[in-house]
Amino acid sequence: MNIDNLSVNAVRTLAVDAVQKANSGHPGMPLGAAPIAYELWAHHMNHNPKNPKWINRDRFILSAGHGSAMLYSLLHLFGYGLTLDDLKNFRQENSLTPGHPEYGHTVGVEATTGPLGAGMSFAVGMAMAEAHLAAIFNKEGYPVVDHYTFALGGDGCLMEGVSSEAFSLAGTLGLNKLIVLYDSNKITIEGSTDIAFTEDVQKRMEAFGFQTLTVEDGNNIAEIGKAIEAAKADKTRPSFITIKTHIGYASVKQDSASVHGEPLGVDNVVALKKALDYPKPEETFYVPDEVYSHIAELTAAGARAEDDWNKLFADYAAKFPDAKKLWDEYFAPVDADKLLADESFWAREEKAQATRASSGTMINRLAKIMPNLVGGSADLAPSNKTAMKGAGDFSRNNYAGKNLHYGIRELAMTGIVNGMILHGGLHVYCATFFVFADYMKPMMRLASLMKLPAIYVLTHDSIGVGEDGPTHEPIEQLAMLRAQPNINVFRPADLMETAAGWYLAATSKETPTVLVLTRQNLPQLAGSSKDALKGGYVVSEAAGEIAGILIASGSEVSLAIDAQAALAKENIFVRVVSMPCVDLFEQQSAEYKESVLPDKVRARVAIEAATDFGWQKYVGLDGATVTMKGFGASAPAATLFKKFGFTSENVVATFKKVAAR
Repeated sequence: MNIDNLSVNAVRTLAVDAVQKANSGHPGMPLGAAPIAYELWAHHMNHNPKNPKWINRDRFILSAGHGSAMLYSLLHLFGYGLTLDDLKNFRQENSLTPGHPEYGHTVGVEATTGPLGAGMSFAVGMAMAEAHLAAIFNKEGYPVVDHYTFALGGDGCLMEGVSSEAFSLAGTLGLNKLIVLYDSNKITIEGSTDIAFTEDVQKRMEAFGFQTLTVEDGNNIAEIGKAIEAAKADKTRPSFITIKTHIGYASVKQDSASVHGEPLGVDNVVALKKALDYPKPEETFYVPDEVYSHIAELTAAGARAEDDWNKLFADYAAKFPDAKKLWDEYFAPVDADKLLADESFWAREEKAQATRASSGTMINRLAKIMPNLVGGSADLAPSNKTAMKGAGDFSRNNYAGKNLHYGIRELAMTGIVNGMILHGGLHVYCATFFVFADYMKPMMRLASLMKLPAIYVLTHDSIGVGEDGPTHEPIEQLAMLRAQPNINVFRPADLMETAAGWYLAATSKETPTVLVLTRQNLPQLAGSSKDALKGGYVVSEAAGEIAGILIASGSEVSLAIDAQAALAKENIFVRVVSMPCVDLFEQQSAEYKESVLPDKVRARVAIEAATDFGWQKYVGLDGATVTMKGFGASAPAATLFKKFGFTSENVVATFKKVAAR
């Protein structure tokens, strides 16, 4: 057995041993796809395990994240720091080898994957980031940004709609540094893919604009290597390589559905190793010394590649000092203190305006401060107000453009943003109507899991959408996103609060920010301030002894202030609290929260043009809400606000009922 085949089998046997010891996991994919992953990592991918964060490394995403045991085997063998003990702790508490790969948890894992297809959208985002940074920084003879993005997935990844959305855009953009490796074994959990998936995937990918290649024998690493090199040779298209494999290769369960997600059994693992002619088949987690020596030689080549790049970059920095200065700006965090003190950033305006328009103002203020701000919308930039003036459009003819056009692909858009942020060097936002957060949610959840500071601009945030009717009027989406850990859902009431939301988004290091913005104009509030950064604050104090508190967010804050004034005419004095971000308010000290919402003040009313879910925490058993009890309707916005009780009169009446209890 030659050293490459022995190394492939080491990947296989470590993976099945890990699954067997855990008595949990997925052995089928590692057994079939190990030759693909090994050939790529060993002979075609520029990476240096001694510096896993080398900026010009090739990226590898295991979109089929259930095959994590294979990835961990590779990370161990290639010297990324995973030990045999780590492999033995596969899927155990506090291990570095969780059931699916987790970004930021295990060195060498480029993305959290598991939800099938998600990794494909991340890969497209990474390739877009590479193309943009190359267009900004590369000079003739100095390709300082020059690397590939590889994604490996199977039938499930190709069935999920997110991959089709992402690949359609990748083909349109001609992302030739994107190479997708398709582990085609025609088996899913329920059996043959023929029961639900008979399309010609190659023709679909060709229609998307990909170069398509096929390797008939997934064990033939020479043919796999040729296909990868052919993919690299195409300078105008992304490439898609179908590699025909056998799930559970060489095991007694080969080509069966059961091998997808069940351990083989101790005796069957031994039989597998014998079938592979692997040394010491009775021994678990065994790797021949020659495999370690061989792979150490391979990784030395990666170290040399980084050394060569470091020399190139040093020459580049000396020859192009302005470009080096810009590079440092791209790869440094925003100076939060400087931005907080920047009077032009926080400048007020007097004219009533929709917070979507305020957000557009802030985007263009930030674009002058953050050269690496890029973003765009799912075909709604004119409505979302997300275009950066004079920044150009990102396209296959202009990768330097900063305005991204995702097309009507909200799910892939959100995954692509994850990929661009994972790549590094960019601050990225995306946008659509708030109701379509339903399409975005899975990728937003992964952003929170990965601690990515993604920015979501979600406009048309309530029944204020009006004539478009209930299909476009978000009711439950605020509650949905507020329920998600590690995300700041920020619904501002005016320009000042919108500036606070964008400050939060721009300076966040590991928390996504959702900016929830109105279609309709709102007044600028006299009491709004940077205190919005605390999530909740007193925006209008009671004119006398406090009889109660009105709590609101976004467009309903001005309504609460109107109701406050009406109550004051009857000598009933209430405090108005603006609560743009429940998530931030909960992070404040108990003393601060008590200062805003004193326990002794029990007469409270929350006002928000959405479901009341979650507000009970703040109004308590004695309070009430003015909220939506069902879906909206189709009519002018003013008519709907009156119809559903968002009037000063109703807020006053509701408060009086609460106060009378």
